[in-house]
Amino acid sequence: MMPRLLPLLGLVLLAALLSLVAIDLLYFGRDPALQQLQQVFLHPSPDHPLGTDQFGRCNLARLSAAIQNSLLMSLLCVATAALLGTGAGLAAAWYQGWVDRCLSFIINVLMALPGLVLVLLFAALIPGSFVMLYLAISAVLWVEYFRLVRSATLSLRHAPEVEASMLYGFGKGYILRRHLLPKLLPDLLSLACFGAASAILALASIGFVYVGLKPPEAELGLMMVELLPYYSDAPWVLAQPLLTVFVLILSFNLIASGVRHDIGR
Repeated sequence: MMPRLLPLLGLVLLAALLSLVAIDLLYFGRDPALQQLQQVFLHPSPDHPLGTDQFGRCNLARLSAAIQNSLLMSLLCVATAALLGTGAGLAAAWYQGWVDRCLSFIINVLMALPGLVLVLLFAALIPGSFVMLYLAISAVLWVEYFRLVRSATLSLRHAPEVEASMLYGFGKGYILRRHLLPKLLPDLLSLACFGAASAILALASIGFVYVGLKPPEAELGLMMVELLPYYSDAPWVLAQPLLTVFVLILSFNLIASGVRHDIGR
């Protein structure tokens, strides 16, 4: 029973954050960068449901924009990493030889650097660039897809049903669709959920050390570091991006915990 409740709870948490974004876009629609210095640190009210920050900017608008940035980044990074890592892993395991050696060498080079350090290096090339952050996080995430798919395909390649299909003359496309992908899908979806959480955490982490997206862009890590000096004046404002990061990561991890159980049955 518990494996079914955990992903449901994750979906509920994610839906709650998306509802917050929808409320802002449909009913308020304020500019997240608009400063109103006469309205600094307003308490939550009907006009400003989450209050305002140190520049009088609407917290709801900024939190909504930050959630959109985080989800967009995670979606792009996971899609890119999944396609690249799955394709490379299948090629390495199926063809082996020099193809496997070259791809494995690239993976070993990438794994020699901690993931966050690699992201910081990319971010330093063009500070504040969304594209560079996307490329950096994708370069970190695709390694896990490659390792998973390569390892699983090496064992599945000699499975009786795969060898039977090869003897009957079925092509690689048929074998991939009929035998390999159904076996790999539960692990890939679970890894995608964990990857989305990792991408959100990476974006927030580099924003917190001020090398990610630049002001006045709304980003969860950047919001934290900007609001940290004012934690004693308006703790409720600092708590908002902190809780949002926590809920985003928790929701994707809860969804991942049940994906493989439900699909693999």
